[in-house]
Amino acid sequence: MLKEFSPDKIRNIGFFGHGSSGKTSLCESLLFTMKQNTRLGSTVEGTSLLDYDEDETSRKIGINLALAHGEFRDCLINIVDTPGYADFFGNVVSAVRAVDSGVVVIDATSGVEVGTELCWRRLEKLAIPRLVFVNKLAKENTNFDVTAEEVRKALGARVTPLYLPIGKEAGLSGVVDILANKAYKYDSGKRTEIPVPADMADAIASWKEKVVEAAADVDESLMEKFLEGKEIATSEMQTAVRAGIKAGTVFPMLAGDALTQVGVDLLLDLAVDVLPSPLDMPVAQGTTPDGKPVEVKRDPAGPACVFVFKSISEAHVGEMNYVRVLAGSVKPGMIVINARTEREEKVNQMYLVKGRERTEVAQLGTGMIGALVKLRETVTGDTLCDKKLVVKLPGMDFPKPSISEAIVPRAKGDEERMSTGLSRLRAEDPTFSYAFEQELGQEIINGMGELHLDVIVGRLKRRFDVQVDLVKPRIAYRETITRKAEAQGRHKKQTGGRGQFGDCYLRLEPLPRGTGFEFVDEIYGGSIPGKFVPSVEKGVVEAMEKGFLAGYRMMDVRATVYDGSFHPVDSSDIAFKLAGILAFRAACEKANVVLLEPIGIAEVTVPDQYTGDVMGDMNSRRGRILGMEVQGNLQVVKAQVPVAEMYKYSNSLRSMTQGRGFFALEFSHYEEVPREIAQKVIDEAKRAKEAAQK
Repeated sequence: MLKEFSPDKIRNIGFFGHGSSGKTSLCESLLFTMKQNTRLGSTVEGTSLLDYDEDETSRKIGINLALAHGEFRDCLINIVDTPGYADFFGNVVSAVRAVDSGVVVIDATSGVEVGTELCWRRLEKLAIPRLVFVNKLAKENTNFDVTAEEVRKALGARVTPLYLPIGKEAGLSGVVDILANKAYKYDSGKRTEIPVPADMADAIASWKEKVVEAAADVDESLMEKFLEGKEIATSEMQTAVRAGIKAGTVFPMLAGDALTQVGVDLLLDLAVDVLPSPLDMPVAQGTTPDGKPVEVKRDPAGPACVFVFKSISEAHVGEMNYVRVLAGSVKPGMIVINARTEREEKVNQMYLVKGRERTEVAQLGTGMIGALVKLRETVTGDTLCDKKLVVKLPGMDFPKPSISEAIVPRAKGDEERMSTGLSRLRAEDPTFSYAFEQELGQEIINGMGELHLDVIVGRLKRRFDVQVDLVKPRIAYRETITRKAEAQGRHKKQTGGRGQFGDCYLRLEPLPRGTGFEFVDEIYGGSIPGKFVPSVEKGVVEAMEKGFLAGYRMMDVRATVYDGSFHPVDSSDIAFKLAGILAFRAACEKANVVLLEPIGIAEVTVPDQYTGDVMGDMNSRRGRILGMEVQGNLQVVKAQVPVAEMYKYSNSLRSMTQGRGFFALEFSHYEEVPREIAQKVIDEAKRAKEAAQK
């Protein structure tokens, strides 16, 4: 049974970085150091405590946000491990809201990558104190000094090493603590103090000066002491670094290797000595049900305030919500208010989570991270609070899906189970969405990349016993007119008894792109009774829905009914509706109808050396480059590109950039399709229509 920890003895630390930087390996090493695992877990060997999901063990990558904890120097260390691949960036968004500090892990063989900067900016956006751990220094072709300068160039000069490696590559044997001027040697993960290598004196002095410069923003007396050559006590430096981390002026850099455990325990020392506790964090800002701003103080004795940062579903447990307690405490049986629904929820069992292991606890106090189960209406982003102070904390801005696929169940009758599964998966993952597109006649799923959707398909099969296929989604083309035209529509039918008669004249005019549809009544003198004019409009709307060229909905048209005639007995609503359809189609014959295609704005984030390839590829997709924006070591290429040309783009981008590229695509507007491509689309639509009629 885990003992209770006061908030000042808790450290909530998130681990972030690019894919394959070694985040999970570092977390496994930390857990092993804290004796939470009998052996060092490995993602490669499938023995990881954190990457336990079947998708993760088979692919050997992190896919889900994972929680763990351990005790070190009388402190509770809560670990939040995040996946590094852009397809699962939603987990990073969730994790940032759960932690008080972040460790950005960098692969020394690769340096600063796209995922590194994305995570850094996300942490920076919420002013989360952070440090950098340069990992994999025992590998070939690594150079800490080169990596350190690259990091400082990309992430800012306030990122400053506190530890320097002793030796390099396979000769990595230990680290030097710059602040304490001590050296440590590692043997099978065990640390022993050794004399500081004489040949490192200059490097130590140089980097210590940079640390003091960074810390001087919060304690000028340190700089004075340093310049006067006076000795600075380690405790003084730790105090200044702690204040600098909290103020966002100091971002320590550590050196080590997760697999050989060099420098890992020093990360734990640093967490205890200088990283913030929950009580060090600023008050949380929220709103009352009537929209008034309110502050949530980190008060253990105050009203309970709990933020739900992740929802998951597990076999034998059901729905489970990962939560962070910002104030007060929660216990089983307690009634809380969901600030979103303003309805009561009863707290049932609660757990501390360590990978797939769950330990039931009697209370979650201020600063704790845990899991609540069997809540009725609570989802990711909700706030649960005491009825004494109902407060809603800001939600999370998850990235929008960038790719779409059509999903088809393999077995007839599986549609309902597939829909149930998709609904459950959507509740767990806000970056995933789905909808049945009536116009296209397809169930469309949307995600962050091919890998993301591949994982969704795998979960449908394992958890809901539904096998599906992904097929290319149809494109929602549109049609419009390009010139003014007029035509008559006359519907007359006599079959004995009362007949049908409707007669109208329509004028069609093109509207600016994106305007939509306008219907104008210019009937004067009663040539068409007013009660039949809406029927003409209904006919026009129906004809526009069915299209003219290829069966795609028409847009950006003004239709004006300006004349007509009627029969006092035979005229009716249906007759004038049919007349409106005939008039519209006749006018389209003269109005030069063209095909439109959806255009998206693509933002492709890549290291500088790949921008030429990306721009060339975008041009080959009929894209128009809008410009480039520098973000640290990265370039963001912005382009307008037809959505039809972006199918499977993430595969191409991965190939072009060796997996270091990332993109987002948002719909922008419609544009005319080039003639030769339009003809292919029209011919294909006609063939599909003929096949459906057979």
